[in-house]
Amino acid sequence: MTNTAPPEREISPRHPAQESFTRFIGSSIFVSRWLQAPLYLGLIAAQAVYVVVFWKELLHLITDFDHLTEEKVMLIVLGLVDVVMIANLLIMVIIGGYETFVSRIRMENHPDKPEWLSHVNPNVLKVKLAMSIIGISSIHLLKSFIEAGTTVTQPGGTDKLMWQTIIHMAFIASAIGLAFVDWLSARAAAVNHAAGHDAEPF
Repeated sequence: MTNTAPPEREISPRHPAQESFTRFIGSSIFVSRWLQAPLYLGLIAAQAVYVVVFWKELLHLITDFDHLTEEKVMLIVLGLVDVVMIANLLIMVIIGGYETFVSRIRMENHPDKPEWLSHVNPNVLKVKLAMSIIGISSIHLLKSFIEAGTTVTQPGGTDKLMWQTIIHMAFIASAIGLAFVDWLSARAAAVNHAAGHDAEPF
């Protein structure tokens, strides 16, 4: 006794009007990614503001360094480093986000192309952003510890230092989790790629 497979169900073609409407909806959704472009332009304006803030702090350091203590100089320098790290974070979000979610920048042959942009994807971008946030948090925490002698004498100063440390550790744990998930995804992709090669006929 042989088993006969059930006849395949024929799929009726779509009506031309329905097909046109479906294409219109899909095209509209695809084009809607350009709504993010003004957001990245806004981040560029925010970066320009940080450039002004950086130079104001630098001029303050240069013109008043005779009247500043070593601790005050260190805090101003840490503030400058903080601004630079935030600017780096903005660059990663602007370039990486635009390249990933809006459109290709097409700078393959540009001599100044960032090294990380050649292999950017949402997972890599998330890990890099997490590492940048940890760096910024570290600067803020270091500034708080430098001022700890004054902070602990204020009401709630000890709790402030404690919560800053806890939040910083939470950032570190989140970055480790993101890196671990990215590693698992890369390992699974490598295993699937190897299995695909093994399944190919000779």
